[in-house]
Amino acid sequence: MNMLRIPCIALLLGAAAGLSAQKAMTPPQGGKQISDELIGIFFEDINNSADGGLNAELVQNGSFEFSPVERDGWGPGTAWKMIRPGHSLGTLQVRQDNPVHPNNANYMRLHTERVKEYYDYKGWKGFGLQNDGFDGISVKAGEKYDFSAFLRNVSGGAKQVRVALVEMQAGWPPKDPKLLAETVINVSDNTWKKYEAVLTPDSTCQKASLQMLVLNTGDMDVDVVSLMPEDTYKGHGIRKDLAQALADLKPKFMRFPGGCVVHGGGDGFWNTYRWKTTLGPKETRRQLKNTWGYHQSCAIGYFEYFQFCEDLNMEPVPILPAGVSCQGANGGWNMWPTQAQDVVPMSEMDEWVAEAIDLIEWANGDPATNKWAKMRADAGHPKPFNLKYLGIGNEEKISPEFIERFKYIYERVTKAHPEIVIVGTAGPGSHADNPDYEAGWKLANELAMPILDEHYYEPRDYFLNKRQYDNYPRDSKTKVYLGEYAAKDKKLIDALAEGLYLLHVERNGDVVAMTSYAPLFARKNGTQWNPDLIYYDNERPFLTCSYYVQQMFGLSSGNYYYGDCVKFEGDAADIIQPQENVHYGQSVILNTKTRQLFVKICNATAEAKTAHLNLSRFKVGKFAEKMTISGQPEDENNFDKQPIAPVKETIKMKKRMDMEVAPYSFSLITIKL
Repeated sequence: MNMLRIPCIALLLGAAAGLSAQKAMTPPQGGKQISDELIGIFFEDINNSADGGLNAELVQNGSFEFSPVERDGWGPGTAWKMIRPGHSLGTLQVRQDNPVHPNNANYMRLHTERVKEYYDYKGWKGFGLQNDGFDGISVKAGEKYDFSAFLRNVSGGAKQVRVALVEMQAGWPPKDPKLLAETVINVSDNTWKKYEAVLTPDSTCQKASLQMLVLNTGDMDVDVVSLMPEDTYKGHGIRKDLAQALADLKPKFMRFPGGCVVHGGGDGFWNTYRWKTTLGPKETRRQLKNTWGYHQSCAIGYFEYFQFCEDLNMEPVPILPAGVSCQGANGGWNMWPTQAQDVVPMSEMDEWVAEAIDLIEWANGDPATNKWAKMRADAGHPKPFNLKYLGIGNEEKISPEFIERFKYIYERVTKAHPEIVIVGTAGPGSHADNPDYEAGWKLANELAMPILDEHYYEPRDYFLNKRQYDNYPRDSKTKVYLGEYAAKDKKLIDALAEGLYLLHVERNGDVVAMTSYAPLFARKNGTQWNPDLIYYDNERPFLTCSYYVQQMFGLSSGNYYYGDCVKFEGDAADIIQPQENVHYGQSVILNTKTRQLFVKICNATAEAKTAHLNLSRFKVGKFAEKMTISGQPEDENNFDKQPIAPVKETIKMKKRMDMEVAPYSFSLITIKL
């Protein structure tokens, strides 16, 4: 297999684990070289997974940019409420004249008519705004939270603005909020100015609110309000517990920002994600209606995506549009609709070629000679990001219009940057009943495309029974990226079905270069798509059965596959691999760089199995680590209970040994050589 165009980063991960100092070993005979980048992640802003999720920002709609065309008539004031303790009086007005930045057009004007202290409120007074975040703001005692806002004094004297974190108290008559932290900001400038303060709550609260109260009469403008915990993942504004859940998967790459988000999804090409408008200070970024019906602040923009990939030692795999909309544009989500796609006129396609070339230069260029690279350096990253992969297109119908535009981009980008590995798309669903599937592969073979992205979501029976990559041609120059897939439920049996399928993917790791489960995240009370890999609320993530299967594959990446080291009791001599319609299987993977051997065994049946291990070709140590998940097939992890979790143990190892395999279980054995 020609692996030259499939870069490896396992050595980096090994270094982090203290393993790379050893000399790489020569693989014993009988192994097949495979991709060591099989397990990655795919992040799309679906299920509210960015704002209110991976983005550590605690204020919702801080820039008042929510559009009335979003979810049932949302508007700029969404997530905010007017407050006037002490019977203070005033009005709110959304304005757009002379904004902080043209890309961030909306702001709120507070007109304060009267500030009064009413006896029931014991000092609480003023007119202003309250934001409850995403189902409440979760704060911890003693932790520091950075508040900032752009403010402008319009009329009247200088303003005092009380900024407070509070816990609202129920009951009637109204009670004082419980004060958690506060500061007072003096606003006198009649031009926009950014004000900052640090709030440190004196007690923990899961349902806090942020209040901004003007204590003087007159007009004042407010925009770009933010409350960020200082304790974020590596200090880069990413929520720590969700980032750690991803780091624990040991992914080799991250595909982003979508998905249907890339090309406007059901809204048409007018709502296409543009990477350039996600760069720079947060107040200058263009926000947009999300494909999935809610607002997208782009606070996690391309710089943050690339920075996060670097923080987790992942290869970035950005996806750009191909000048054609999703086939679901302008009504309906039928996978193979008859309506026409939105297409960019060919006379305008050079703009989309530049979109790709400029991205490569932004990521990899020299700041001294390239304006895009200088923007990267000015943002705090003078060293290149070393981009290797670039995806063009996502699930578009492989129409003549798509083919013409894809070729136009592909040929010009490849000529300008032949070092970049282009990832194409196989269309909306990789099955024989999809006419786009054959067309997508025909185009890939014509262009000798390095990698083609396949997507499919199927019932568990598909993953239990199908072994489609056994039949893929071995002489194709195009490798497979299984970029989106999942069984259509999140029970243990579904995870085991996915595990069996991944065992067959590993066996075909000379054909399949990369995989990523989808979708990745889902927020409680904000989910549009099920199932998902990780569910979460404001306090913690909830890891699914599928998560643990993905994790075991991520922990056991390697570059050689051995298919004849494990045999199940009672099977014929030639049944040593995950077979069609056989609901148990195994895989043995060698990582020559870290000198580790991984044995994976899946049993998706109701009967215990005996596995005969023959590892005599390897220098096996006396002990190994074993990780297992098991349970009843209908078990699942959710917000109320999490019955499935890995059990870890140290076991004695021999070169030849038998192992009992529990019903409905998946095990990973890690052996140091």
